[in-house]
Amino acid sequence: MGKLQFGIIGVGGIAQGRHIPALQALKEECVITAVSDVNKERAQEVAAKYNIVHVFDDYHDMFNVVDAVIICTPNKFHAEITVAALEAGVHVLCEKPMALSAEECEKMLEASQRSNKVLAIAYHYRFMKNSQAAKQLMKEVGTPLVTRVQALRRRKVPGWGVFTNKSLQGGGSLIDYGCHLLDLAIWLMGSPKHISVNGSTYNMLSKTPNSVNQWGAFDHETFDVDDHVTAYIKFENGASLLLETSWAANILDDQEHVSISGVEGGISVFPLELYTAKNGMLMNSQPAWVPGEDDPGLAQAKNFIDACLGQAELIVKPEEALQVSQIIDEIYKSADAK
Repeated sequence: MGKLQFGIIGVGGIAQGRHIPALQALKEECVITAVSDVNKERAQEVAAKYNIVHVFDDYHDMFNVVDAVIICTPNKFHAEITVAALEAGVHVLCEKPMALSAEECEKMLEASQRSNKVLAIAYHYRFMKNSQAAKQLMKEVGTPLVTRVQALRRRKVPGWGVFTNKSLQGGGSLIDYGCHLLDLAIWLMGSPKHISVNGSTYNMLSKTPNSVNQWGAFDHETFDVDDHVTAYIKFENGASLLLETSWAANILDDQEHVSISGVEGGISVFPLELYTAKNGMLMNSQPAWVPGEDDPGLAQAKNFIDACLGQAELIVKPEEALQVSQIIDEIYKSADAK
């Protein structure tokens, strides 16, 4: 079989910052054949920059010349484009979150099952070396009991793109940033079924005039998404997860933290540390070396390509990404009900 022919739908920051470089690094296995964007001029510029042959106004036309697509559009369009691609017989790697709602995610999953084509979601934190090593170490943790997740930034609301547009994105800090570490934590836990979700959302900081922000200007009057979220999630196996995520926290430093306390031991992912109680002692262990690819975007692309070729199992399965979206939906619903 020849090289996989790839198309990129949406040529903004994430396409050029992660996906196009990753595919070009894997040029022995794939080639980027086409791009499509609502801004055709930008699509043409990207095609010229990366020597991509085809530029399409309508992404449907792309499906005739590619085997797989990567969807890098605003969240609102993830489901529509994914279903169309799968029904056209094209494999899909869709940027996170899977879609605007769990209902849309289910339609994507059904389309993948009907077409028998690969559907992967770009939760690239799973491909980080520490994450992959932590997954191997979960046998030392035993049955997970309490998981803590923090994805916190100090005054870093993304002032570019459509990140603060609720109609296009579906939410703010949770659906954009917190989803990554929430997904990682649930994967490490073994993807148990959740049974209850209690959440609270905030955006008072970002609605304050003249607020200090490190990542560009935004309109505080039209800001209608969350900039800080907390949640408590219970699972049917008795485990619980405490989540906090923010674009605009008044804290000392940015924090990315996933820790799991289990029956046999505990683990922290960033930095990678294992906590055990053995031989009458409390032990803290850190690896001297962790294998793997330094660029998680490259590892993600490689896994997707191998899955398309039937040579590997997906590391991020759509059923798992669906659960993350279900929990996000329930956090927002819980917060709105208060």
